[in-house]
Amino acid sequence: MTETGLKERLREDLTAAMKARDALTTATLRLALTAITNAEVAGTSAKELSDAEIVAVLNKELRKRGEAAEAFEHAGRAEQAAKERAEADVLSGYLPAPLTDDQIAGLVRKGIDSVTTATGSVPTMRQMGLVVKEVQARAAGRADGSRIAAAVKAALG
Repeated sequence: MTETGLKERLREDLTAAMKARDALTTATLRLALTAITNAEVAGTSAKELSDAEIVAVLNKELRKRGEAAEAFEHAGRAEQAAKERAEADVLSGYLPAPLTDDQIAGLVRKGIDSVTTATGSVPTMRQMGLVVKEVQARAAGRADGSRIAAAVKAALG
């Protein structure tokens, strides 16, 4: 099996962080690589994740850090919240730049056109899922699903 570029970069950066004795980066990258490995062995058979699938795993880990930071903040544990945010910053460095609202709107228009071509009619709110799925594929993990769904709903509604 061949390594994907992003996973290899994570491993190289982990080694560099360990040599530099950067505890935060080391711990964060170990957690990220563990999450990737868990995703690879989940299901009926093990498989090597593509860069797009790794980005999805990293996005999930990033969301977890954000939620944990918020929870710690509400519990009055500012130090732990700051640690979670610092880990999120490390993970953000491995993710592609998020799409702007204008870029998402452009993808929504393309998604609507694609679904229109496939079904032979302009999609309605009932076919919102088809459009969302199409836009998410085009966004390739660079936009949160809730932002995409909101943009599709606005365009169809």
